[in-house]
This record gives sequence, C-alpha cells and structure tokens, in this order.
Amino acid sequence: MIEDANQVPAGTVLEADVCVVGGGAAGISLALALSGKGLSIVLLEAGKHSQDAPAQALYEGEVADEQMHSPTHRYRLRGLGGSTSLWGGRCMPYDPIDFEERSWVPHSGWPVAYEELVPYYVAANNLAEAGRYAYDAREAFPFSPPMIAGFTSDIVRTTGLERFSCPTHFGKRYARRLQLAPDIRVLRGAVCTGIRLQADGSAVRALDIATLEGNRFGVRARASVLATGGLETARLLLCSNDVTPAGVGNQFDVVGRYYQCHIAGNVGTLTVNGPPSDVRHGYEVAPDGVYCRRRLSIAPARQRQHQLLNAVARLHFPKITDPSHGSGVLSGLFLARKMISYEYGKRLADRKPPTLADYARHLFNVASDPLDTAAFLAHWVSRRTLAQRKFPSVILRNRINRFSLEVQSEQQPLATSRVQLCDRTDPLGMRRIRVDWRYSRDDIDSVAQTLDLMAAELARSGAGRFSYQRATLEEDLLRYGAYGGHHIGTARMGPDPRTSVVDRDCKLHAVSGLYVAGSAAFPTSSQANPTLTIIALSLRLADHLAQRLKPATAPALEVVA
Repeated sequence: MIEDANQVPAGTVLEADVCVVGGGAAGISLALALSGKGLSIVLLEAGKHSQDAPAQALYEGEVADEQMHSPTHRYRLRGLGGSTSLWGGRCMPYDPIDFEERSWVPHSGWPVAYEELVPYYVAANNLAEAGRYAYDAREAFPFSPPMIAGFTSDIVRTTGLERFSCPTHFGKRYARRLQLAPDIRVLRGAVCTGIRLQADGSAVRALDIATLEGNRFGVRARASVLATGGLETARLLLCSNDVTPAGVGNQFDVVGRYYQCHIAGNVGTLTVNGPPSDVRHGYEVAPDGVYCRRRLSIAPARQRQHQLLNAVARLHFPKITDPSHGSGVLSGLFLARKMISYEYGKRLADRKPPTLADYARHLFNVASDPLDTAAFLAHWVSRRTLAQRKFPSVILRNRINRFSLEVQSEQQPLATSRVQLCDRTDPLGMRRIRVDWRYSRDDIDSVAQTLDLMAAELARSGAGRFSYQRATLEEDLLRYGAYGGHHIGTARMGPDPRTSVVDRDCKLHAVSGLYVAGSAAFPTSSQANPTLTIIALSLRLADHLAQRLKPATAPALEVVA
C-alpha cells in the first residue's frame, strides 16, 4: 500500500523485517525484489510527489566552489521515483576492468567481481526498460555497418553501446505494483532524521522519522537500508552521532570521503575521411525498439599498458555557445536555454558571458537555417515530446563529417574530495551538508593520453584526424565542473574498515543490520553513468537480505505503541 506518513500515529514504532529509506531507483528496485519472499517491508520516501518544493528544500546545502559543483539540491529530486523523474535514461554496465584493483588507481578494486553482477545487470536492464542486455554492437546489431567505415584498431574500440531507458520514471512505472503488494508499505512524506543505535553502537535500535507537518514516529526493522543517494547517505550517517560522536560507521573518518562524479566535456575537432554515410554517430534502434548509441573507448589491455583511467568518447556536434557553428538548431537551443531544465540547460551555458554580437549571430543562424530548424522541431515533438519511449538527445544531420568528442571519464578516488556537515540546519533540525568535490591532475593527464591514442589510431588507419588543444584541455573538461548528478563513493565498499564503510554485502562494517544501497557504496566511478549498476547492486542486496532474513513463516506487518 502507499499512504501519507502523517497518517501514522505520532510516537508509535512501526515493526518490519526490512526498512528501506529512499524511494528512488535503488529503493524501489530493492523493495520490489524483496516482495513475495515472506518478509514485511517498509519503504520510506521523503517527498509526497515529484514537485514537492518543501521536501526538495531539505536538500539545500553548501558547496566549496559553485564553479566546480552544482548546488546540492540540483540533479536529485524527492518524491516516489527520486531522480528517475529527471534522468536521461542512459544505461550501461560498468566494465570488468572497473572491478579490478589497479596499481595505478589508488583505492581501486571492488570486493565484488563483475561476473557476480552480470545476472543482476540483466534483471536491472529489464527494470530500467532498456531492452535486451546486449552492450556490444557486434551482438546487438550483427549486420550493421561499423561506427566509422575503414577504421579498425586493437587499441581503440568502437563496438561499445549505450542503451536508453524510456526514460523510465520508477515512481510512476512501479507505483501500481507497490500499491498492490501485500508485503510492502510505502510511506510518502517520511523523512529519516536519525539512525538510533544500541548503547554499545553495534546494531540499529530504531530509525527516527519525521514529516514536515510535524508528525514523528519510529521504525524498528531487522535490516535497515539507506537508499538515499551519494550525498544524503553520508549526511544521514554523519548526523546520527548521539552514540558515536563522529557519526554512524565513521570510526575511521571515511564516511563522506572519496566523493566522485565524472570528468566530462566536449573536446577538440574530429574530421572523418569519406562521405557522411560512412559514420554512425547518432542513435540506432534495436529490434526491441530501444535507442542505442556507439562510442569510442580504449581496450582494457591498453588501459593496463598505459595505466589509464577508464573513459569513453562520443561523436558530438560543435560547442553550442559558439555561433560560428552556423547551425540554426544549435543556436535555437542556446537562445532557449533558460526554458530548459537546470540539469540540461547548464550544458548550454559558458563561463564567458555571451556578447550582443554572439546573440546577433545566433539569431542569424536561426533565420538562415529554417528548413533544418523546422525539421528538428517536428522530429523533437513527434519522437520525444509525444513519444512514450523518447528520443534521447539532440542529434544533428551529419553534413561534413566534422565532430567534437564528448568525453566522459572516471576520476581517481581522493580522500580529500568529501561531503561534510555544515553548521546550518534544515526545518527538521538536521545539519545540512557542505560538498567539497575535488579532482586530480592525473585525471586530466589520463584523458589526454586517451585522446592521444585515439588520434594516433585514427591517423594510422587513414580513417580521419583528431586534434585538440592540450593547453586548454583542463578548462574544456571542467567547464561545467563535476558532471551531472553522479554522486559516488561516500560510503564505499571494501574489506578494510579503515578505508571503506560497508563490506561486500553493503553492510556497515561496525553496525549489524544496517546497509547502504546505491552509488554511495561504489569504490570507483568507471566511465559509465551509475544508474544501471545502482539497480543491479540493489537487486544483489535484495537476494542477500532475503536469504539472511528468510522466515519460517511470513510475519505480518504491525504497528505497536
């Protein structure tokens, strides 16, 4: 059932086998996977709906440098479905090399192997509605031409795919299943404000729950799972300091550290030889109707040889803010940037304010390119605005085989990159967070080496040429700061409590019955968007909990005073 948390009698304690804190992709996937296993589940969601402004304001905090990191209430939403109400739908698994301990990547290595996650990736793909689990073009499109005709390389791979969800809003898509499940109780507007431990700190006694309307109650569960995202998970652990002054699970000052996003930006100019038909730079539709897109990457053996961080590059159009591209479509997007959501409009801004001459040139581009602009608008309305499975992003007609490379790279985990508490409090009395995201020079150098290898292989094959300005690479990659809403690593998993917060089963090292679901537990960030791995890891956790908590008979959900 789904109900308002204000209907819970004040001061009572709900009893359940599993309490899941957070109703986003991780929490909903976990709850659905546990349903039918003879367990009682309480799912707490802080927002009442996707546009719950008072609940959203609870996310507000501080950032050390707003040029380097977006405000803390951006890129994540409260409400059933969480941030899946605004995501772009890009799905891809992490690569096998991401799970390895790599000598050139400090603090790398997962206690979970890639092979262990594969069955859960397949199931995650279904939940995300990303179609068949096939992320290699040779498998998904066996009779399709290559990404770039005539380009073959043992160093640069061109067969990797991204698959795109509808994008699926988990709150809307799975609300009916949650409503009808007899063993799941969803409470909307329920904010977890504290984790109360036993006096010796070894186990969870109860969770404190509050609503913005003033109701307060508790939840006592055999297992409690924090599925609140990379920033809020750290906040909740740090704020819960009545028994352990440094915060729950923070005896070695690891909670909130090793915070990662992605290093990303548009770089350089790629000119492909031959006709435009020789390049597959846009979206292809798989037999199951799912949009897919190819990208460039460095083969794992070469990553090891050159000691590179994992990265991918997509063929992209020129920089939107520069009107010299002459495209009416791109200029139209630039002029309409203030009507586009923050999450995507940010990519249409520049640190250098546009001049009147820039505006004039953009207007000229729109006026002089009416046919392409009209065709784009018609396509956008029919294939995205009105479509159930939406066309993922802007793709322009390939006229001259000239592109920039849209790079997305992992970053080294740094202990100095962290989420901490600040002195300000929210209306429920919780301290707000302060984000100090950092990157290293090695991150930029690794991208440079990756681009150099791609340029050399393109030139060697005669397929094309790529050039970029090494002197401005760091500025190009950090033009918009930390990329997107990929909040990773603040409660990382590992075997050693001195450098990690949770073990391979996502259980806190020092606290019995307390778990973390989501990207907070990731040790490294890979090249990939995290959503598919978030879901897969949550499904794996569900199997672990179902086995550990397996009852002799199914208990009933009850409320006790």
